[in-house]
Amino acid sequence: QRVYATAHDISPEVHIRMQAAFQKHTDNAVSKTVNFSREATEAEVDKVFRLAYELDCKGVTIYRDGSREYQVLSTGKKHEAPAAGSETAAAAALEAPRAPVIRQRPKALRGSTYQMDTGCGPLYVTINEDDDGIFELFTTMGKAGGCASSQCEALGRMVSLAWRSGVEAAPVIKQLVGISCHQPAGFGVEKVLSCSDAVAKAIERHCGESGGGLKKRAMDRGACPDCGSTVEHLEGCVVCRACGYSECA
Repeated sequence: QRVYATAHDISPEVHIRMQAAFQKHTDNAVSKTVNFSREATEAEVDKVFRLAYELDCKGVTIYRDGSREYQVLSTGKKHEAPAAGSETAAAAALEAPRAPVIRQRPKALRGSTYQMDTGCGPLYVTINEDDDGIFELFTTMGKAGGCASSQCEALGRMVSLAWRSGVEAAPVIKQLVGISCHQPAGFGVEKVLSCSDAVAKAIERHCGESGGGLKKRAMDRGACPDCGSTVEHLEGCVVCRACGYSECA
């Protein structure tokens, strides 16, 4: 860093002027991300888009640091918490989320088992409930053993832990539905893209949420992890036109 300037050492305006310099001598569009600090304002973003237009850039992408909970690159800087005793610290303490309480498993639970056809063979998904609602999930592969079986077991354990910690079924479905592998099974709305997708569809069926939404998600190219819409492969990256999600951001 003593020798080269990093992305955050360069102002957004210079980012755009660099892109424009390349664009001037390129027939195709030039892909470049303008990096903003987390303190960037809407006015600063507006200025960059207008400058890109004035300099004849064919496109522009911006990313505001910290706008996603998990991001590919980070400066490593830690944002200091408010000093103890201050009003801000007191307010933050009141708003701080409490650690989740994991529900203990009773001796007996009621549930249902769903047979899902996957590219790895039949997958049996068992969903159990207690008096407070959905509680745990078990998976059994028709073909015992193997990597797929171990992955499904791990998936069931993590889903169960999430539910017992207070997570609802919908966020779990959102994270798992649309994940694809090299061996899908079925056709149309019955198509299962992977074992993870099969688990999501079994949960949907159990919760009574299957139907029209399922048709939208059963796409060959998977679904957006943020909004559930279909994603596309553009310029070597997976993107969602509906909400702007980008796997490369």
